[in-house]
Amino acid sequence: MTDPTASCHCGAVTIRLPKAPLEITHCNCSLCRRYGVLWVYYEIADVVIEARQPADTYAWNGKNVDFHRCADCGCVTHWLPRNSTRKTLGINARLLDPGLLKPAKINYKDAAGTGLFH
Repeated sequence: MTDPTASCHCGAVTIRLPKAPLEITHCNCSLCRRYGVLWVYYEIADVVIEARQPADTYAWNGKNVDFHRCADCGCVTHWLPRNSTRKTLGINARLLDPGLLKPAKINYKDAAGTGLFH
């Protein structure tokens, strides 16, 4: 079996993951709900991101992470931490084949309120 691969709509950005996700985070913060994303997390060293051209980025709030989107089709692809001591990144799970997501558990994070998981 090949490694799971996420891709933006036009295919300009591909992200090879080491394995299918076991858990997905559904965050309701003001940004994630507007992006319409679900997140899966991996070690940065275990993920390969390839893009035909540099991504557009956006840093929100405390500017802890840079959100990346395809410069061609605009899909939000992932976020990377700005602090080099952080070792994980977030991948937009909606860019994966839906069949890969079916077995995964969805964790609902109330980032807009309590900050807790439900």
